[in-house]
Amino acid sequence: MEAQLVQRESNLAFRALPAAALRGRGPVALFRGIITLGNGTKAAFDLLRETRPAVILGTGGYVCVPLFFAARLLKIPTLIYLPDLVPGLAVRLLAKLATQVACSVEDSLKYFSPRTPKSVTGYPVRAELFTQEKSVCRAAFGLQADLPVLLVYGGSRGARSINRAIEALLPDLIAFTQILHICGREGDEVWLQEARKRLPVELQARYKLYPYLENTSPTMVQAFGAADLAVCRSGASTLAELPAAGLPAILVPYPYVHQDENAAYLVNHAAALKIADAAMLGLEQPQKGPLFTQIQHLLRDASARHQMALNCRQLARPDAAQHLAETLLNLARKRQEAL
Repeated sequence: MEAQLVQRESNLAFRALPAAALRGRGPVALFRGIITLGNGTKAAFDLLRETRPAVILGTGGYVCVPLFFAARLLKIPTLIYLPDLVPGLAVRLLAKLATQVACSVEDSLKYFSPRTPKSVTGYPVRAELFTQEKSVCRAAFGLQADLPVLLVYGGSRGARSINRAIEALLPDLIAFTQILHICGREGDEVWLQEARKRLPVELQARYKLYPYLENTSPTMVQAFGAADLAVCRSGASTLAELPAAGLPAILVPYPYVHQDENAAYLVNHAAALKIADAAMLGLEQPQKGPLFTQIQHLLRDASARHQMALNCRQLARPDAAQHLAETLLNLARKRQEAL
């Protein structure tokens, strides 16, 4: 997926390295993973000898492990960047190998050793997120100007449980809002289109469904600009994209990673609400469940939504990309001076 995105949206070179996760694997998979890690380290070593980088930026995950091992052997400075609030196992390991750690938010600093050089840079996002005009963005999607817009998304692959919840609530939601639904590329679009066809004909135009938004109009940036409220997971990008757009949200953390802590950060700053994945539709009628209740409340209470938006914008870091770039350049300069 990354190779296709890089090719489609940039002119950057893409080089893949062998890598494998080791945690939670059985003996056979663990052995194969160790072999893959060794092959990846050798391939990374060859790649670094060929390209001779001045500094390396890693964003976590097991794919970075062989690269950082090879960089340590070649004495190339490395910066491990933590997008989420809480580091996973791979980032904890990489922080021990890296020259320096960079974090999105200050709350993350406590997870690293006091001896580890670290800084808070913010999370880089597209500059356009800060400057979108709502009327223009709504026009790009063919949305009405006078009816609130709910943005639902779950990443490039979507979020099946959120998609199912929206399907269950669609006839009731569409009565008082317009919905921009980015459902992911896992095939959910098929049955969501069927749900759309079951709506009254005069209301079907209020439900805009896309599997994914490319970097051509309409874009995901415009989707943020068009919306009054979001329902989404709480992956790392929500720590920056929602504040940049000043968009209040109802967050549904994915239960099996550190998304709950990301959500708590925004909730604690009164910029979002949080609902557990299993609790969205409640135990009785879905229309009485927490998800529908909170969507209805926030879309009908412009004052509460406005205050959440202000709180959200207080967390924005427009200079994050600049700070991260300066940190990388400083590491490169220090190495150059040491040679």
